[in-house]
Amino acid sequence: MKKHNFYAGPSILPQYTIENTAKAMHDFAGMGLSLMEISHRSKQFIAVVEEAQALFRELLNIPEGYSILFLGGGASTQFCMIPYNLLNKKAAYLNTGEWSKKAIKEAKFFGEVDVVASSDDQNFNYIPKDFKIPADADYFHITTNNTIFGTEILEDIDSPVPLVADMSSDIFSRPVDVSKYAIIYGGAQKNLAPAGVTFVIIRNDILGKVDRPIPTMLNYKTHIDKDSMFNTPPVVPIYAALQTLQWLKSKGGLTEMEKINKEKAQMLYDEIDRNKMFKPTILNPADRSRMNVCFVMNEGFEEKEKAFNDFATERGSVGIKGHRSVGGFRASLYNAMPVDSVKALVQVMQDFEKQA
Repeated sequence: MKKHNFYAGPSILPQYTIENTAKAMHDFAGMGLSLMEISHRSKQFIAVVEEAQALFRELLNIPEGYSILFLGGGASTQFCMIPYNLLNKKAAYLNTGEWSKKAIKEAKFFGEVDVVASSDDQNFNYIPKDFKIPADADYFHITTNNTIFGTEILEDIDSPVPLVADMSSDIFSRPVDVSKYAIIYGGAQKNLAPAGVTFVIIRNDILGKVDRPIPTMLNYKTHIDKDSMFNTPPVVPIYAALQTLQWLKSKGGLTEMEKINKEKAQMLYDEIDRNKMFKPTILNPADRSRMNVCFVMNEGFEEKEKAFNDFATERGSVGIKGHRSVGGFRASLYNAMPVDSVKALVQVMQDFEKQA
């Protein structure tokens, strides 16, 4: 039976990425060595990093003056590195979910944090509007896609101060005006590569403005100066990320990817809105995530939650159980998710409705 992988992360990857990475595990670049055992300073792997950086620039149309880093530590380490490097007096944050809450917690170790708006009052089921970004903040931090709660910021915000964005789960899902951001970062395990590598796109001129000394490994300049090679980088995930970037380019780039992602999300949301057994957790369509579609059993059908999860799993739609903070179900529709898999889940929902 074909499996349809709706896990939120680690998550589905293109078959192109899986197959090419598997081949390189046996023989990388004709070296007669596994990708797992080659030197990160070999000319063959340096070429991998350089091509990955070049494809980041091409696919996202990154302007001059930005560096692209491949680091360890996950996005959670960036929660600390960002204020360490940027927060001199005050930072502004938008609180839209669990990951922004964690970022806010870390920033408070380094200075004043102004939470300009929060959707915590309604269990993060909307994106706050009409907030004011303080002009005296050192930077403004947002989380563009909220994997747990299923909301997404689908515009590039105009900010009077340097804009920092955690794009762990929606990077490369749509075109982005990188020039509006000072830093874009994210863990790769949701929309780019296996767990283990973190990407950072950073505008170089925002560094060097804080008064505090910064430990070597937490200083962005360390990694910029050594082109992500200050210490051993996560070799296998970087190679896998390159394969995904090549796949994205072959699919027509981010404009084409956005069209497909809109189609997939609309198809599933339409069924949730139609089907008597389910209801969406995000009521405003403008706030709904294209990457993580969250829904629960409708009134009167709550006791059928486990039955539907079992029904879907038996028919090959795996990983749809919702996060404990929301309950219900979460279908993650990352770039590598085929349209046919979404159609399969819709069919499962319709079949379950018929037997109710």
